[in-house]
Amino acid sequence: MAAELLQAGYEVFGLAHSDQDVTLPGVKEIVICDLDDQAALCAAIGSIQPDVVIHLAAIAFVAHGDANAIYRTNVIGTRNLLEALSKSPKKPAAVLVASSANVYGNSTGGTLDESSLTAPANDYAVSKLAMEYLAKTYLNRLPIIIARPFNYTGVHQSESFLLPKIVSHVRRRAPVIELGNINVSRDFSDVRTVVQYYRKLVEHPAAIGEIFNVCSEMAHSLNDVLVLALSIAGHKMDIQINPLFVRQNEIPVLIGSKSKLVSLVGEVEKIELSDTLRWMIE
Repeated sequence: MAAELLQAGYEVFGLAHSDQDVTLPGVKEIVICDLDDQAALCAAIGSIQPDVVIHLAAIAFVAHGDANAIYRTNVIGTRNLLEALSKSPKKPAAVLVASSANVYGNSTGGTLDESSLTAPANDYAVSKLAMEYLAKTYLNRLPIIIARPFNYTGVHQSESFLLPKIVSHVRRRAPVIELGNINVSRDFSDVRTVVQYYRKLVEHPAAIGEIFNVCSEMAHSLNDVLVLALSIAGHKMDIQINPLFVRQNEIPVLIGSKSKLVSLVGEVEKIELSDTLRWMIE
């Protein structure tokens, strides 16, 4: 996101909860500040006085294991940020908060648009839907936009996530990989596409107060991903299905609709999944 904003001519500030591994060339300043710390957030916002805020901080791994931390960060942390922004003498022109397509749950398959039933099925998804409702209570004070990204990936994503796990195994030419159901199909985007849509949303006044899916409208099975990744690397690997990784009652195909998003901000350059995987592998 920082790289996309810098390229578009923004002066970029970051918030980070620790100074470990924070290397963002071109960023004006990185302020060390935890979302738990209301006073520090108010001080940071007062110092930076942002024109636009893009709130991506969260515990994003579904199987994180500490439900209290998920709710404390994703819900209370977001409230602390929005409260600090609402109290700032200078109000931003746009505040984008990143929710998740996980809020739709696993009860409905096919193509999902913003009016589809929300049925969160885990603590992460519940925290994101709660965050959406929380954000809406600030609409009379802040110009909030809610984004619901579907799966996305790219260089530097944690190997806790499925595609980076596959890429890591391919890069080190591992002989074996253990996965769950490789026949489920999901909507995958390149992170570089996602951040372009985020930038376009904060630049469009008509986006304020709305919810937008951010997705590719294309479904790829995990088997497709494996075939592509192995082909790019010229590698062969034994694929073993671990019953512990197989989720019960998984919807075979989940795809997002981005028609609302595109009708407002237009399309961005499409990046094929094969190009995303090649970028990650190379």
